[in-house]
Parts: sequence; C-alpha cells; structure tokens
Amino acid sequence: MTRAVVADDSHFMRSVISDILDDGGIEVVAQARNGVEAVEAVREHRPDVVTMDVEMPEMNGIEAVAQIMDEVPTPILMLSAHTGENDDVTFQALDKGAVDFFTKPGGEVSMEMSRLEDQLVDIVSSVAEASVGPSHESTESPDSVESTAASSRTSERTAAEYVENPTLLIGSSTGGPKMVEQVMSELPLNAEFRVLIVQHMPEGFTGRFADRIDSRSDYDVKEGSDGDRIGAGEALVAPGDSHMVVSNYHAGRLRVKLTDDPPVNSVRPAVDMTMSSAAEVVDDPMVGVILTGMGEDGAAGIKSVKAVGGKTIAQDEETSAVFGMPKRAIETGYVDTVLPISGIPDGILDAIERDRQEVS
Repeated sequence: MTRAVVADDSHFMRSVISDILDDGGIEVVAQARNGVEAVEAVREHRPDVVTMDVEMPEMNGIEAVAQIMDEVPTPILMLSAHTGENDDVTFQALDKGAVDFFTKPGGEVSMEMSRLEDQLVDIVSSVAEASVGPSHESTESPDSVESTAASSRTSERTAAEYVENPTLLIGSSTGGPKMVEQVMSELPLNAEFRVLIVQHMPEGFTGRFADRIDSRSDYDVKEGSDGDRIGAGEALVAPGDSHMVVSNYHAGRLRVKLTDDPPVNSVRPAVDMTMSSAAEVVDDPMVGVILTGMGEDGAAGIKSVKAVGGKTIAQDEETSAVFGMPKRAIETGYVDTVLPISGIPDGILDAIERDRQEVS
C-alpha cells in the first residue's frame, strides 16, 4: 500500500486530504502542520509520497521540499491555492525537486474536495511512483553534464542543414515542466520550428509556465489564445482547461483554435487533440515528442504524426519521473527513437536534418 505524509497548516484541510487518501487506498502515516514537522515526518516514516502545502508557518513548503530532497529524496506533490503569488511559488517548488502540483479548490472547500477526490488520489498515486533523487537534480547531475554536451552539439549545426518549415509538437504531464523547459532551452532558433506544447496543468498556471519557457529559450513562447497564428521561431503553450487544435496551415504559418470539448484521456488540454489535428492539416515536416507523464495521452497523437510521415520521439524510462505516457506511446510501435532527456534536443534536430530526411 502506498504510504503518504500530509503537510498543511490547516487542520481541516489535513483531515479532508487524509480522509480522501485513506478512502482511495493510500495510507496516511503522518500529518504535519508546517515544514519542520513535514521534514521530521519524512525522516521518521520514509513515506512513498508527500502532499505539501505551499504557505505554512515556521518553514514553508519550498524550504521543506529543498530539505527533504537534500536529506531523504521523496516524491512530493505540492497542493497550491491558485493565486497570482502562488503561481511563482509553486514553480519554485518544482525547481527544488517537487514532482508535480495539484490546485486546491476555492470556495466551499469540503464540497470541492469531494468533487476532486478521484483526481487527487490518482495524482498522488502517480507521484508516488516517480523517480527522484540526486540523479534527477538539475545542477550537478550526470544528466546535466550530458545535457551541456548535447547543447554544444546542437549549436554546431547551421540553418542550411535543416528542412524548411518544421513543426515540433511536445506533450508531457507529471514531472514534465522542467523537462519541457530543458528541451526548449537547448533548441536553436536557426532550426526555425513552429512549436506547440501541451503540458497537463491547471488553468491559470500555463501562462506562467509559458513565461518561464520564454525566459529560458531563444524562441518566442506564450500561452495560446483562440485564433493565434505562429511562424518560425514561435511557440504556443496550450492553456489549462482548453484543447488546442491546429485549424489551419499555410505558407509556413499555422493557426490554432481553443475548444472546451470534453476531456480526452480524462484531460484537457489533451496531447492527442493537438497532435492529431496537426497531422490533419500540416503538410510540412513534423516531429512529435512525448515526455514524462502518467496515463496514455499522446499515444494516439504519435500514431497520427507517424501516419503522415512525421518523426516521433519518446523520453526513456530512466530519466522520466513517470514513464506512463512515453511507455504507452512506445507500445504503439510508432515511436522512432527513445532517448534520455539530455539527448532529446539533439534527437529533434536529427529528425529535421536534410540528409536524414532524404534518406528516409
């Protein structure tokens, strides 16, 4: 049975979350009122997962995440109220090593939590399976050294080596934000991609996510809006709670529309919706990439991309926090290449090299 520590400064919220997890088959081995107690509980109980509030007295959630990841690396799910201030704080927690986050409901909390209980149990169970530890830290890991080497290789290529008008489609979920940021930070502008990114993330957080990618990438990145058009060197992030589909493509520019159609694979935005719609209308080279995440979203999209001659890549198990989405994509038989996160930027560029395209 999965074992959890629940950290929240509200007694009511600790009780509600603990009851939901217990009813969902997850054993709550300890509750903590602040970051100090959370660290102590993790030391004592060595749980499989921690749910961590952001704002707590004595030691906040970010500080607690950093200490836990330094001392006893443990998968952590942040529980964040959606406010402008908490958007930044939540991403800071991910930077410190938290795997994912879940938005606390507002308004009538008990009623809202009851409505979201299945989602909470699912994501806690998924985060509990995530791979965490020194090998996944962003600053001194061997993977970061390999990433630097890959980045130097990408910078050696010239624009003349690439096919014209390529489109890049990236899908990810649990553990994905840092992976997407890493890939985009190493993607050279001279490749001239049009990039569509689908990250399973609540409404309100995707704008901040797009801003973070934009600050780390040579590409012009923003949250998608209905009717947006993008060309070479531009990227859109699907907004939370909306599907982003490609509605038109002409002369190297693509147009998207946003829909509130029912969730696909229990999620909205869905990777499958974006990839499949792109495959229907884009007649220039495409690359589809599936990164870490739970569930099967993206598998059908990868098949669609491959069916029209696109190149397809999946993140490997070792560097995926959760190997659900990449695994399901690989199982379709339509993934061309499986790579560690450090090799994916170079793999993307390999897929649009003129010489390789001509050979294939």
